[in-house]
Amino acid sequence: MTPGVKQLKKLAIAYKLHQYQHDVNCKSYGLEAAEKLNVSAETVFKTLVVEVDSRYLAVAIIPVIKQLSLKKLAKALHAKKIKMADANKVQNSTGYVLGGVSPLGQKKTLVTVLDKSAEVLNTVFVSGGKRGLEIELPPENLVLSLQATYADISSE
Repeated sequence: MTPGVKQLKKLAIAYKLHQYQHDVNCKSYGLEAAEKLNVSAETVFKTLVVEVDSRYLAVAIIPVIKQLSLKKLAKALHAKKIKMADANKVQNSTGYVLGGVSPLGQKKTLVTVLDKSAEVLNTVFVSGGKRGLEIELPPENLVLSLQATYADISSE
């Protein structure tokens, strides 16, 4: 059981766990998850960790078919400069390896923003904390468990 699953159990938040055989040669973990789980890629979200104004880390959760807009995220966080966090910082702060970073159960609580496209979905899929493991839950439950906010943070 990953820290993300433990967090949901502790908070008594409803979720479904989905496992699939991860292909080590796959370049896009999120698109692989959508394909292997036979779900729309619009419902599968990736977890990205960014550095905000060289002061702290934050989490952006966006659909796997979209790109993170650093400019939009900076606006949402009232920041001047956003950049992708260094892999070592990501692993040290979240406790997860790249490709398996879950927004849930991270070592340190980080400011989290969920792309507003999730608001209209019944459920979203996020990494369960390792490659080949996805957590499905209503977006409002994800926001509640992470104390996250919604914002328009993605681009095509």
